[in-house]
Amino acid sequence: MRSLIKTSPPAQWLTRTALLAGFGLVMFLFEAIVPRPLPWAKPGLANIATLLALYTLGAASAWAVTLLRVLLGSFFIGSFMNPGFWLSLAGGVAAVVVMTAIKTCGSKHFSVIGVSLAGALAHVLAQIIVAGFFIVRRVEIVYLLPAMLWPALFAGVVVGIAALLLLERLCDGTKPDLGNRFW
Repeated sequence: MRSLIKTSPPAQWLTRTALLAGFGLVMFLFEAIVPRPLPWAKPGLANIATLLALYTLGAASAWAVTLLRVLLGSFFIGSFMNPGFWLSLAGGVAAVVVMTAIKTCGSKHFSVIGVSLAGALAHVLAQIIVAGFFIVRRVEIVYLLPAMLWPALFAGVVVGIAALLLLERLCDGTKPDLGNRFW
């Protein structure tokens, strides 16, 4: 059923961005309460909202979704300005930068799954850098990198597949450029 309320394109963009930020926030809060086998191994489900925003509304929307999700999520779980907040913010910003660059420059070579995978790797690398230089102030933290990369690779592929399936369903008829089908 079509909406009877006429909205302007900026209002539609704002509304859709807010809805995706809300979806990302719910996923962020859900991940905060789910027990994890490893303390750093989060599934990254909130990144689905960022990918949906990036492919349907553009980079500005992806930035807004990520920043709102991290800021509001940290308020709700009580981690605002603690080390977990800075790790989450650094990882989210790095992921959006890399995903936006790959989607913009390499959309012919990378699919949503490849963009998601690159975002997950950037997220882990940014967290290692922030933790090593600003939180624990020890270079030895790079030894955790292999243990952190494998869950990130798996999560990046799963999140990418979920985002691809959602994009194919949501954008029926007005498909955005989803790039290469697999990577």
